[in-house]
Amino acid sequence: MEKKDYFSRQAKEYAAFRPTYPEELYNFIFNHAKKSSCAWDCATGNGQVARYLANHFERVYATDISKAQLDNAFRAKNIFYSVTPAEQTPFTSNQFDLITVAQALHWFNLSDFYKEVMRTARSGGLIAVWGYALLSINPEIDKLFMDFYKIRIEPYWDDARKLVDNHYRGLPFPFDEIVCPAFDITVQWTSGQFAGYLNSWSAVQKCITRNGANPVDPFMEGLRSVWNPGDEKVVTFPVFLRLGRIGG
Repeated sequence: MEKKDYFSRQAKEYAAFRPTYPEELYNFIFNHAKKSSCAWDCATGNGQVARYLANHFERVYATDISKAQLDNAFRAKNIFYSVTPAEQTPFTSNQFDLITVAQALHWFNLSDFYKEVMRTARSGGLIAVWGYALLSINPEIDKLFMDFYKIRIEPYWDDARKLVDNHYRGLPFPFDEIVCPAFDITVQWTSGQFAGYLNSWSAVQKCITRNGANPVDPFMEGLRSVWNPGDEKVVTFPVFLRLGRIGG
């Protein structure tokens, strides 16, 4: 099966503009972990999650299929990066106390990945998968943003994007699931930072490849009437989490 790598091209933008996850999310996960020896951050991207895990686990193994992403990842002595697919890894059995997947589960072959999770996790370990849905700013900008998302960009999304929009509800999750609260990411962005985030979208890059023009440019020009370039606005992303106990 061919692996989908939609992020190598914009790896620097991804590292610079993707929002960071709230501390409350990590604390909720850690409060359910029985041990903190070894963690696997799967589809680590720029290493954002691995960086946080490294402060709580003795060893963090962080994998991704994009070498370009890993080249832009955060470095620490106890983080071990490798170009490795989610569904087939070199890890030993019963190795991990925690396995995390942030904003990437929808790209995987779930059956094969879950087999790898069950093989590599220690009995009683945790799997935490999460993502963030569409942002909101204010009613005026949100309307323009949704028009851009639905009309201009939606045809370029992979079908897997629908799983994110649905907050992973309905996805198989063959673990002892733990009820989770909702979380939010809140950032203050200028319009330039907002544009940088949009340019990190795989659908935007696909649109550029097919049409030879960046759809973000005319969209941002249209926002000038409601968002002065130097002004910061509060941007909120709803975060959803599924957390499960693996065996034991």
